[in-house]
Amino acid sequence: MTALPSSTGDRRRGLLITGLGGLALSFDVPLMRLAGGEFWSVLAARSLSTLAAALVIWFLLNHVLRRPQPLLPGRAGCLVALLYGLGSLTFVAALFHTASANVVFLLAFTSMFAALLAWIFLRERPAKATLVTMAVMLVGVGLIVGGGLQGGHLFGDLSAVLSAFCIAGAITVGRASARAMGLVPLVSAALPAGVALVMMPHGFVVDQPSWVLLDGLMVIPLAFFCLATGPRYLSAPEVGMFYLLETVLAPIWIWLVFGEAPTSRTLTGGAILILALIAHALWQMRRTSGIRTQRS
Repeated sequence: MTALPSSTGDRRRGLLITGLGGLALSFDVPLMRLAGGEFWSVLAARSLSTLAAALVIWFLLNHVLRRPQPLLPGRAGCLVALLYGLGSLTFVAALFHTASANVVFLLAFTSMFAALLAWIFLRERPAKATLVTMAVMLVGVGLIVGGGLQGGHLFGDLSAVLSAFCIAGAITVGRASARAMGLVPLVSAALPAGVALVMMPHGFVVDQPSWVLLDGLMVIPLAFFCLATGPRYLSAPEVGMFYLLETVLAPIWIWLVFGEAPTSRTLTGGAILILALIAHALWQMRRTSGIRTQRS
């Protein structure tokens, strides 16, 4: 069980670190959009740069700081890497085949997929409030995906849903194994990188490679490091709320930079997803606080 914060200073530190991680993650989609170019080329550049960052971090941890950490901890680590790799592949595919706002709103469904998988495979029955939240979120997802069916980008919407499912699967396996998986999301970039290198028809075709390299070398590693560190200082529901920063902020950055306003169906569905998740996270925080009060 994650240790609860022991002081106000720890809590402030956790809020700062986790908030920085959520803010960094919100720039992932806009940076790939700024890079432009052919799908497989952008995927290869993003994945290879992320993998390079993972290897540098691993080298620093093991040989400079003397804090040994495996890249892939056992079979569970390999399975988690496979799921994260598939999630990354479908995420970029979704970005190229549907509206960016659809992608980030649909990825908000990851937490509910994780609750469902934990119920099935870990026998962790969700509370009634979680089941109600999942039902409400299905309405939001139905609105967004239904708009994709009408707009001709159903493949992209379904790719985003599949990405959320793969990430939820990776979280579930990591939780079941109780192994250190800090570097696995970054190392998993080897899978989409390999697929992209095989599929590229004409070599690298990226209009502005500096943007995608900035994303893979700095933004993604920073985001995952901060979000993975947050549970040391904050409760899990509180950390989960910071993942919503991408869902809330990424469409705003895209609108400001590219002038791509979400459709009314996407905004309505996204609002349902966000409000349902926030309400559920606040309920969990209140429930956790009540348990602590009873024990003290």
